[in-house]
Amino acid sequence: MAVDFVETRNTRTAVRTLPAPFVDTAAFDAVVESVIENNPLGCVPYEQAGEMIPGVVRGRQIYTARIAYLDGDGKRVGAATVTAETIPGMTAAADALMADNTLKTAIGGNPVRDFGKDTYSAQLRCRDPNGETYTLTFTRKNVRVTSYQDEQILATVEDWADAVPALC
Repeated sequence: MAVDFVETRNTRTAVRTLPAPFVDTAAFDAVVESVIENNPLGCVPYEQAGEMIPGVVRGRQIYTARIAYLDGDGKRVGAATVTAETIPGMTAAADALMADNTLKTAIGGNPVRDFGKDTYSAQLRCRDPNGETYTLTFTRKNVRVTSYQDEQILATVEDWADAVPALC
């Protein structure tokens, strides 16, 4: 006898595509940090397993730098990508790749950071006053709200995002 899945709750996802990507990691991190430090969404702390959890918690994050190798004519002859869990880690790893003369010789070109192709992602776990925990994910090109049920959560996030120039 087959056992069926039974829906236990209705969670939603909403995405706002940014009209222009974040120009750099500083602009990106400023918005993410402002949510953590200023709590503009009114998130509330809660207790879990006997521990108090802040209303907004930084979760998984990933930062990827792209390096292009160009020949003397400016033609791309190779590329390298480096990924780290922090902005300083990505920056240090990219700098190390660009300074690696063995790699430069092996690829046959001069390394140049391709900032326009860098990618960033940071997730925030947020606890709404109604008791729901949802995720706010920032990438270089969009903001995503996931795992929410109450439409008021999306309305609150939307109102906040409408007031943040980098997100409009």
